[in-house]
Amino acid sequence: MKRILILMSDTGGGHRASAEALQAVFQERYSEQIQVDIIDLWTDHTPWPLNQLPQSYRFIISHAPWLWKLAWRISENQQARDPLFKAIAQWTYGSVRRAFLRYQPDLIISVHPLMQHVPLLILKKMGWAKPFVTVVTDLTTANMNWFHPGVDRCFVASDEAYRRGLAAGLAPHKLRMLGLPIRPSFARQTQPKDELRRKLGLQVNVPTILLVSGGEGMGPVLPIANSVVTQLSQAGIAGQLVVICGRNTKLQKRLKRERWALPVHVRGFVTNMPEWMAASDCIITKAGPGTIAEALISGLPIMLSGFIPGQEEGNVPFVIENGVGAYSEDPTEIGRTITRWLGSEHAVMTEMARRAKSLGRPQSTYDIVEEIAGLVLAEEQVG
Repeated sequence: MKRILILMSDTGGGHRASAEALQAVFQERYSEQIQVDIIDLWTDHTPWPLNQLPQSYRFIISHAPWLWKLAWRISENQQARDPLFKAIAQWTYGSVRRAFLRYQPDLIISVHPLMQHVPLLILKKMGWAKPFVTVVTDLTTANMNWFHPGVDRCFVASDEAYRRGLAAGLAPHKLRMLGLPIRPSFARQTQPKDELRRKLGLQVNVPTILLVSGGEGMGPVLPIANSVVTQLSQAGIAGQLVVICGRNTKLQKRLKRERWALPVHVRGFVTNMPEWMAASDCIITKAGPGTIAEALISGLPIMLSGFIPGQEEGNVPFVIENGVGAYSEDPTEIGRTITRWLGSEHAVMTEMARRAKSLGRPQSTYDIVEEIAGLVLAEEQVG
């Protein structure tokens, strides 16, 4: 049994989701040949204060996004970055070494921008020549920390990310553009829209808007919901709104107390997002790469309502320039756009849905896993 170790950290929900998507496909395809473990390297295997990094990230993103953007830009500077990584590698050598010795991986996968340079420095000091693979979970403007010339493979999802990899010194034969690692349930979703709406308790023949706010239920969800419902109602357009609040129970309770002019279905954290997307006609979301990729697979026009400075900035022009959506941070304008899509611009929305479907990569996780499995099983195949 070969062993793969996935390095991630809970700085945003996308890294864990990507790791779990890869793990699920390895389990589905190679359960008798490969065992896959996932660890949060910073939280569980580094000393204080590094183990507080995930919590600090969430606080900064919520309360001081300008500070995060500054840190993101500084981290792009190699002269500032490399001495810092060397110092961190020396400081964390003992604890990270123990983690590697505990799991004894035959191959290591990073799904986090801070999981290349430090682990590779530590592996070199340990004298371990293990295959190392990076799966970039940002869509376009991937931070340069994602890219290390010493990795065996680097999987990216867009032309822009591919170019950034080349600029960072990766050899072209190490870069693969296969898409983002998305939960395999999206590739298996085939139920018709009307059946899904009945199953989920929605009205069957009513246009459905999906409003998502991430795992933590962040952003101006209530103002957006109010704007969409109010403007659709005033325009005399039938519709229903589904709001996924994630783990934000306060938001969920607040929305359920509201009196709405149109049907509004409020849910907390859900595990069947492929069904909710397939049951909908369009989606309102911040510019998270995973949600965008899932929406494309589901053929959903995308109304972007915000982005995290740095890694998500490039996702906005990606959506607009590919003709699969629009962008506004103003709840009133978001409501106007959705009303146009379901009314006078319905043909435009239909074309956006077609383009989204054509851009979606439902098999991306399987393609990534197949290539990584080839690396870790290469010795057995030769034998």
